[in-house]
Amino acid sequence: MMFANYHSHTFRCHHADGTEREYIEAAIKGGIKVLGFSDHSPYLFDDGYYSDYRMRPEETEGYLRTITDLKEEYRDDIEIHVGVEMEYYGRYFEKTVRFLSDFPCEYLILGQHYLDSENGSIRTYPGFPTGDPALFRRYIDEAIAGVRTGLFTYLAHPDLCPFIGDPEIYVSEYRRLCRALKETGTPGEINLLGISGNRRYPSPLFWKTAGEEKIRTVIGADAHTAGALFDEASYGKALKIASSNGLFAENADAPVKLIDFKKKI
Repeated sequence: MMFANYHSHTFRCHHADGTEREYIEAAIKGGIKVLGFSDHSPYLFDDGYYSDYRMRPEETEGYLRTITDLKEEYRDDIEIHVGVEMEYYGRYFEKTVRFLSDFPCEYLILGQHYLDSENGSIRTYPGFPTGDPALFRRYIDEAIAGVRTGLFTYLAHPDLCPFIGDPEIYVSEYRRLCRALKETGTPGEINLLGISGNRRYPSPLFWKTAGEEKIRTVIGADAHTAGALFDEASYGKALKIASSNGLFAENADAPVKLIDFKKKI
């Protein structure tokens, strides 16, 4: 298995299963040396909206305190880190990041699951097939805006949006994203949940483009159960995606340097 995984979700995000301790025990059993927790971050929306797939603000302290305590308890067995996965919503981003900076939160992963925001009457999810170039470009624009903040350790499932229109637009827009990743030194993630769940990502065409642009690359379990931390079949497929495109999964045999977002805000 991989040396380090930083993409793990627990029951606290309201759509995954398992406690932090169960994940740690599973990681140790599976031979993982570094385990990072990245449950879906709370977001501070102006209207008090509560998302149905992320922590609520009042749950943040318990999440971070629990993992900080377990980090000390298991210090002789495994290296543990705690962060969150979050979208880049320009209107609410700074306020939310400053909220997180008051806690022992070590890193941020960017996962752009919705466009612009998610607290309006219409939520735009870019993970469904679309032939609309404008929607596809919005996804690319917002992912790039998040990457360019310099606050994220890496971009999860960068190939989330399955554009089914003109292949030239697909390649040119994803190349634009890959170039932003390369320019900022931000890794893109080959996502194991996408492989095991037969999702539309990882995309062969995206990773061919990523290989041509030579972006930094990591593999992320995106685990929603403790057992998903050691999915050897999916991990082997992820390694092949990387190697066949001339890329190297940095966390295969070494830790990834975490971006200390608190020093940059």
